[in-house]
Amino acid sequence: MLRSKSFVKRTRKGNVVKVVKEHYLRDDIPCSSLACKICTQGTPSLSAEPRSTSTLPPHYLIPDTNVFISQLDIMEHSAIKDVIVLQTVREELRHLSLPVYNRLNAIIADKTKRFYLFANEHQRDTFIERMKDESPNDRNDRAIRVAAKWYADHLQAQHLSQNIQILLLTDDVGNREKAKSLDIKTSSVSQYVESIKDVPELLDMVAAPQAAAGDKIIYEEHLSALQIQNGIKKGTLIQATFNISPHNVHEATVVGEVDGEMKTVYILGRKNFNRCIQGDVVAVQVLPKSEWKRGASIALEEEDDEKMQGEEDLEDITKKTADMMEEDTQAEPTGKVVGIIRKKWRPYCGFIMKSSAPNQTDSKNATNVIFRALDRRIPNIKIKTAQASSLLGNRIVVAIDSWPKTSMIPLGHFVKTLGTSGDKETETEVLLLEHDVPYQEFSKRILEDLPAEGDQWIVRDEHLREGRRRDLRHLNICSIDPPGCTDIDDALHVRTLPNGNYEVGVHIADVTYFVKYGMPMDIEAATRGTSVYLVDKRIDMLPSLLGTNLCSLRSNVDRLAFSCIWEMNENAEIVSVDFTKSVIRSKFSFTYEEAQNRIDDERMQDDVTKGIRVLNKFAKILRQKRMDNGALTLSSPEVRFNLENDSQDPVDVEMKELKETNALVEEFMLLANISVAKKIYSKFPNSAMLRKHAAPPTNNFDELRKILSEKGFVLETENSKALADSLDRAVIPEDPYFNKLVRIMTTRCMMQAQYFCSGTEPESEFMHYGLASPIYTHFTSPIRRYADIVVHRLLHACIDEDLKYGDELLDKNKMKELSDGLNFRNRMAQQAGRSSVELFTSLFFRNKVVVEEGRVLRVLKNGFIVLVPKYGIETVVYTSSAPGAPSVFQHDDRDNSLTAGDIKLKTFDMVKVEISVEGDEQGMRQKMNMRLVEPYVEGLYADDKTAKRSAEDVSKKSKKLKTN
Repeated sequence: MLRSKSFVKRTRKGNVVKVVKEHYLRDDIPCSSLACKICTQGTPSLSAEPRSTSTLPPHYLIPDTNVFISQLDIMEHSAIKDVIVLQTVREELRHLSLPVYNRLNAIIADKTKRFYLFANEHQRDTFIERMKDESPNDRNDRAIRVAAKWYADHLQAQHLSQNIQILLLTDDVGNREKAKSLDIKTSSVSQYVESIKDVPELLDMVAAPQAAAGDKIIYEEHLSALQIQNGIKKGTLIQATFNISPHNVHEATVVGEVDGEMKTVYILGRKNFNRCIQGDVVAVQVLPKSEWKRGASIALEEEDDEKMQGEEDLEDITKKTADMMEEDTQAEPTGKVVGIIRKKWRPYCGFIMKSSAPNQTDSKNATNVIFRALDRRIPNIKIKTAQASSLLGNRIVVAIDSWPKTSMIPLGHFVKTLGTSGDKETETEVLLLEHDVPYQEFSKRILEDLPAEGDQWIVRDEHLREGRRRDLRHLNICSIDPPGCTDIDDALHVRTLPNGNYEVGVHIADVTYFVKYGMPMDIEAATRGTSVYLVDKRIDMLPSLLGTNLCSLRSNVDRLAFSCIWEMNENAEIVSVDFTKSVIRSKFSFTYEEAQNRIDDERMQDDVTKGIRVLNKFAKILRQKRMDNGALTLSSPEVRFNLENDSQDPVDVEMKELKETNALVEEFMLLANISVAKKIYSKFPNSAMLRKHAAPPTNNFDELRKILSEKGFVLETENSKALADSLDRAVIPEDPYFNKLVRIMTTRCMMQAQYFCSGTEPESEFMHYGLASPIYTHFTSPIRRYADIVVHRLLHACIDEDLKYGDELLDKNKMKELSDGLNFRNRMAQQAGRSSVELFTSLFFRNKVVVEEGRVLRVLKNGFIVLVPKYGIETVVYTSSAPGAPSVFQHDDRDNSLTAGDIKLKTFDMVKVEISVEGDEQGMRQKMNMRLVEPYVEGLYADDKTAKRSAEDVSKKSKKLKTN
């Protein structure tokens, strides 16, 4: 049956056109019930014997749209099966929430869940027209009721309704009343899960209603979306990502334009946070200059339990916030959150606070408890659970449902249990979930995209003919990578040309030969965005058959590559550049150390070694050119763990050592990325995927500039060249680590590099500040970064005029959306890697007490932050038991120092600290703990004799070393 609707509309050019929409209705769409004898089924999805509950006979569920929006965790639970998903509901979700829509599609695709997508909008008996004056929402609610009625009648016609009923699941009271008038059985979600007695945890997973909050207004009302939009347009509001300080949960920053200049704006105190969560995109109002403060110079990694359970008044919060802030002549731009533009809420890992859980005797009743996230920047969350006693001591996952203005803390619900606290596997899963890293195994459908020959796949002659590839297997190509590297993305070669110049090539794995646009493996790679490197494992972006085998440029096997080949003169100046698909055969797979040994061993004079020496010479020239242009040499403490073979527990930890060959590879990868960026931008000026690094706001350097001036150094930040020169001058001969420390601190003043679409930014904003390059992209690591796959496709389109491609390379909006997603994935992968290092550092120091040399990075009112170079770890050394508590140290605002008698501590000072790992009061968070050992300060700690004995032991060891 064909229905058509015609209407006229005016085009942008002013023309009036007639539009005819045709809608096909069918009567052969099956119900997909295995019990049905009428429908012509394909493979029925719904069981002939669905589950029953304590109050309901066997039944199929038909949820409305809001059930999936608010209670998706319940719908994903393994106990919920035999669900009819209406087309109306799925289409509503597609417009309302893409993440929920994608999660629903994943449930439908899981055959074990028995979720059936019923095309009610194309079924003749269930399609309805929208009535006059009926809202789209009301029409969709009516369509859901009509479909539920059809299903009930359909089963009743076969006398199946005695065995199988239809249950409309909705929390909308009005919808339930209308359904009952049609004799449709209905239930709210809470009533339904309460009837499932054999799965009690479902009741804990019901999303918390806002009514669970109190009546007293605690926070300011958020501005409306229209008010926020107008404020951003006028420049009275700043739109930015909300970032909470890792050392002070009451201090956050955003970056935005203040008085015509990009600056960091401080937001101080929970009142000014106004219910936003770490990572939210917020609207911030900059306060008048008379109300500007300086960032709170105290460490506050935890809020006290009473406060975090919502037992404190707004006045108390305001007072404590004011006490934190500092008013002086060096006040920074300060603001407050007036609205949330985009929530970045996600499931959070953590634990139930023991103090909030009921006694064992009354623990069977559902009660409110306080969940504390492992990420200290996340506020505590109130949840209702009947299984509090059994959840104590476990890592659990909780989701936020709402944060009303009448609730001190957000309201949420229990999602699932992960495992026991302290277990290495559980803690690794926690850090992957915390950073939203997709870590599931690749599905069967994705693996079907791999070559049928598996690891027997080889390069054949047709690859040269069909792909217009250049045969480069005769060249002395080699790769240089870290030890144990199996996903080898890149290889290099150099040879002398007849005219005396050199041909230098960078060869990158041709991943796009195997990963075609739109295939399931490509969609999965785009979702993952990047490989994630943890201390003891790697979460691959691509199946291992590609990443560590068919695409990996291993030695002595033919491989497909994408090559960037330059002609250079002896001064490493580029004469010309060429790009080509190729077939290569790497002669050697070197580690950095092996390649360095070849450079240093003058007895080795073979062609490959000579080539590495030429590449090293050119790399030094290229590096010097970058430095002359203002490229920055920054630093961060990186460590390497030695793991025990069987348990994978850390047995040793050491700083990573970088060799010349690290820089050799880096220089040519940078050069290839810059050359490719220029090429793809010339062909795709509106849709090239590039990478930029914005100049940091000038006030980011204020604190570092001040403390360096006390050492006699001037930090110039007008541009990257001035900054680079300042860093080069910041040298104290008798303190060789000082310059690296300054570079580490400078790194933390930087902005994060980001992918972007060339058509969405003016060319003046393309600059990569850190590399001092006017244009840049990522081309050299397609095995582990999806951005490089996109760039490979763009470059292929540049060199092959016959290549067919579509909107995936031309649509700047799609490219921008993809870039934003990759930025998020990249950021999460970096943070997951750091968290893995923190986890293994905690494991290494467990049951150990180590005294080691450290450097003061920052002085606070109630302590100081210490970096221990040997282990690459840093934490706060507290000088008082709590913020505002008495201390033997006095803080001096004038020179930002801590003084106790004759002892004075300032930034850059050398100290000795005692390192250990301890749990918190709940026993659920492992925390790195440092105590000051040298210089010894009497009365600093309660167990002063122990601290003094440690200091004396350190002093004896130091004297013994000097005499030896």
